[in-house]
Amino acid sequence: MLERQPGVTDLARISALSDAEIAAAVADDPDAAPLDIDWARAEVVVPARKVAVSIRLDADILDYFRDGGGGYQSRINAVLRSYVRACTAGET
Repeated sequence: MLERQPGVTDLARISALSDAEIAAAVADDPDAAPLDIDWARAEVVVPARKVAVSIRLDADILDYFRDGGGGYQSRINAVLRSYVRACTAGET
């Protein structure tokens, strides 16, 4: 089996692949997205402006999100957004 190094791409090997080999690899990959996406109705969505705040969090909570790597503040925001949606789902 081929040893893989995190963050290292063998560009020469990838460049040498034929279209048929790429198509076969995609077909064998259960996580591959379909290649026939229709972008005709795509809309540009500008994310809502973020507001800088100071918030006190338990150290273990902050460590959990930071351990996930960069973008931890966005993940915290996503969790809070999900909570708000769940809490307000029945309010219409």
